[in-house]
Amino acid sequence: QVQLVESGGGLVQAGGSLRPSCAASGNIFTINTMGWYRQAPGKQRELVAVIISGGSTKYADYVKGRFTISRDNAKNSVYLEMNSLKPEDTAVYYCNSEGLNVDLTIFGSWGHGTQVTVSS
Repeated sequence: QVQLVESGGGLVQAGGSLRPSCAASGNIFTINTMGWYRQAPGKQRELVAVIISGGSTKYADYVKGRFTISRDNAKNSVYLEMNSLKPEDTAVYYCNSEGLNVDLTIFGSWGHGTQVTVSS
């Protein structure tokens, strides 16, 4: 089973920056996709950004130009550079990863989430 552990959330003022990170561990053969999702109180979980193994990225419209996703394949880690944060970015941010276990079965895992709070 693949585990994901997030860190780097916190409280920041509007206009500030945060850089949460997520590390995957377990019997991993390869990771195809790593991404970040978020869920605000009373709302559904939504995609923030995703990066595939080749480095291609996809962003939600509301974070384009402000957030940057990156990954370190050697460390099985993904990062989310968040700049120009707005109060509406306040949410629990979840890491997601999909790939193959060493026995070539497919895995899809979620982290427990890290809280990001942006004050006005």
